[in-house]
Amino acid sequence: MLNTTEILGARILIVDDQQANVALLEQLLSDAGYTAVTSTMNPQEVCALHRKNAYDLILLDLQMPLMDGFQVMEGLKTNDTDHYLPVIVLTAQPGHKLRALQSGAKDFISKPFDLVEVKTRIHNMLEVRLLYKKLGSYAQLLEKTVKERTSELRESEARYRSLTELASDWYWEQDDKGNFTKVSGPVLEMLGIQVEPFVGGANDDNVSGWNETERATLQSKIADRQPFLDFIFSRTIADGSQRRYQVSGEPMFNQSCGFIGYRGIGVELCARY
Repeated sequence: MLNTTEILGARILIVDDQQANVALLEQLLSDAGYTAVTSTMNPQEVCALHRKNAYDLILLDLQMPLMDGFQVMEGLKTNDTDHYLPVIVLTAQPGHKLRALQSGAKDFISKPFDLVEVKTRIHNMLEVRLLYKKLGSYAQLLEKTVKERTSELRESEARYRSLTELASDWYWEQDDKGNFTKVSGPVLEMLGIQVEPFVGGANDDNVSGWNETERATLQSKIADRQPFLDFIFSRTIADGSQRRYQVSGEPMFNQSCGFIGYRGIGVELCARY
């Protein structure tokens, strides 16, 4: 929401080639409490002034020599930093009102001026304009915040991966079908396993020697989408010796709470104890 101070402090430019009209509008706005009102009688200055001062409202006369109000509005549209044309046109020609709105003006004030109408239309226009600017600022802030949070998450993930590599022999991820999508760590090369770091996955069927009871228990936990911590299982390799492993994992879900797989870490116990 806007407060009165924000509205009365809005930057307003009056553009009219008649000094009497400029003086009347300046006095009206001053009496109403507006504190940032400027004016020009030269329409050729308007575009440069707006680029420099970013007015919240331009009160623009349509009938002026050298450059009429329609030409001024066309020039204002070239301002790449402001896609909202903050213009109320001033006209004594009823036929010009529709054309002015079609040209980008947001409202119009008829001449001769009705002072109550003038104040009301200016106040209403400024409310819309300032809220539009606030929305734009909020969108920019939101975009900046999202970028910052994304960067923080990536940094946090990098630190997490680094820590898991230090604390474990391998890191693994599975998709929702149980297929391993990511594995890392020297234990895989040591065991000669590339995508089957433990017996929970759907693509480890060709690796023999797993303890079937432990295998079934672990697969049951995964099927139930349960996290598991320090689960110990064993495998008998070709020379008859037994290897023992410890693995921890957690299910992963997307923003819609849909299951997308598992991730976790593992260690070879015999290599550490």
